[in-house]
Amino acid sequence: MSQATTALLRARHGLAPWARIASLAVCALLTLGPVLWTVSTSLRTPAEAFDLPPRLIPADPSAEAYRGVFDQLDVWLLALNSTLVTALIAVGQMVTAGLAGYAFARLEFRFKKPLFGLVLATMMVPLQVTVVPVFLVLKSMSLTDTLLGLIVPAFPTAFGTFLMRQYFLGMPMDLGEAAMLDGAGPWRTFRSVYAPLAAPGLAIVGVLAFNYHWNEFFRPLILETSSQNYTLPLGLVSLQGNLGTGSVSVVLAGVVLSMIPAVAVFLVGQRPLREGITSAGVNR
Repeated sequence: MSQATTALLRARHGLAPWARIASLAVCALLTLGPVLWTVSTSLRTPAEAFDLPPRLIPADPSAEAYRGVFDQLDVWLLALNSTLVTALIAVGQMVTAGLAGYAFARLEFRFKKPLFGLVLATMMVPLQVTVVPVFLVLKSMSLTDTLLGLIVPAFPTAFGTFLMRQYFLGMPMDLGEAAMLDGAGPWRTFRSVYAPLAAPGLAIVGVLAFNYHWNEFFRPLILETSSQNYTLPLGLVSLQGNLGTGSVSVVLAGVVLSMIPAVAVFLVGQRPLREGITSAGVNR
């Protein structure tokens, strides 16, 4: 190998880490830029909110916009409704995804493959297509305009079922066979052997379900009519009246408040989320 080739390879090797760092920095800036601008604007006065050119750091930071949110909305009630709905949906999806994923991965029954294909096909159906039939069913059961009507229909999860099936397929079959030789049935094998090992995968389902349904707007808009049953994203809509008076800081302060729980859950579940997604892609 010539000296020129060696020098070129060394130059490429030296530039590669810097190129990756630069590309990641650009992606991070594009992702975090709107979030930083939202937080910054929420701390500005209404007169300063539309300054051109905009400044990232407010000249006179103020929490007045946040007080305006609490004055105009019952934030605690909205947050309680969102927490109750989202937490129960997350737990429900962890249970249904775990059971369904185990059944499709480890149990043998008729029409297993067609049924699994049907489950996957539901991921291609937009929510807007199914919301009317779901609304009619809930209305017949007197569950419209209730928090229960938001919770129960969200328990089934096609993506969670697929994810947990892949997770269970990556586990050794010897563990289940040993449990069955000891007299354990399918339910006992799942509960005592496979479910504890699947905790990282279940954590993925829970974290993703929480973040998605915490920010969900469409279903609550259709199913809820009473303000006492509003979730936080739906309640924040009433802040849009501030845009007419130029108080965009109040609107964005409400957005910042709504982001805090989702960000906290994501940060807490970041490690199992990363480990679970990596493990789910490994098929035995």
